[in-house]
Amino acid sequence: MTTIKAIARQLKVSPSTVSRALQDNPRIGQKTRDAVRELAAQLHYTPSQTARNLRSGKTSVFAMVLPEIRENFFSEVVNGVEELAFQHHYSVALYQSHDSYEREQQILSMLTRNQVDGVMLSVAKESQQFGHIQHLIDRGVPLVLFDRIPPHINTHQVGCDMEKGAYDATKWLSGQGFRRIALLNGPYPLVASEDRYRGYIRALIEEKLPVENALVKRVDLTTDDTSRKMTQLIESAHRPDAVLAFNDYVALDAMQVCRRQGLRINEDISFVSFANLPLTAYMDQSPLASVEQHPYQIGHKAVEILLSLNDLSSGASADDFQRVVLNPQLVVRLP
Repeated sequence: MTTIKAIARQLKVSPSTVSRALQDNPRIGQKTRDAVRELAAQLHYTPSQTARNLRSGKTSVFAMVLPEIRENFFSEVVNGVEELAFQHHYSVALYQSHDSYEREQQILSMLTRNQVDGVMLSVAKESQQFGHIQHLIDRGVPLVLFDRIPPHINTHQVGCDMEKGAYDATKWLSGQGFRRIALLNGPYPLVASEDRYRGYIRALIEEKLPVENALVKRVDLTTDDTSRKMTQLIESAHRPDAVLAFNDYVALDAMQVCRRQGLRINEDISFVSFANLPLTAYMDQSPLASVEQHPYQIGHKAVEILLSLNDLSSGASADDFQRVVLNPQLVVRLP
């Protein structure tokens, strides 16, 4: 690779003169600036990003840690992140925890040693202790938590109002005439599960519908566990006529169970879910509705926050934590 020193030797000037000329510094005469740029072009000189990073103390890299890139929700978040980061000449390093607490710890430990200009994190399903997250913050690394946001962590956050999403979905089901609405919720450690539960219960109470523990099942988000819990709901003495599912994947697994049991989807039993997967629009028997969580906008906003923290002229403070909550949208697909 051609270096500034090589250009300086050929032109018999100092490396600092070449550096200033390449930056169009008016302290360097126009003739010298033209000569430097011409030779640099001939030699295909490319500025060293490593050298720039050393001078500025910045890497122009954001790290993103999420459970599973294969989930449509998270891939859409990545799209939002990359689009804005690319516009501002930042690279994005992507890491998957695969919902493992230990793997998430290892990734964040590595990121505290290898300098990045900011981290975006959606916590793993297994994570119930968050000392590794606090350690990252204590080391001065800008952090934005998104979607799966643990409680009591003072840092920047971007998410969607899942309590309102569950409330709106349950109220809508009641308005469609459903009287026994079950909840296939996510695992307990996820704050998003508790948000859904609160919204669901609040809507049931307002609509004067039965609030029964037997109608609420927690699943670990695997197909096998969802199948077991849906079978329990179907075989109960008073089967639900509608189910609010944690996300579209849970709904699709539960619907398969119903079909195997001879139930007609959207006739004998109906579903509403979260995530609004594009593929459900092509299904003959899709959930009646799905809560849109705006993943692209979540990723976009997370990068906006990190950019403001890395822009000294923005006046943003690392300790002035931003909490962005997007409004969900119930997307109805009546048969």
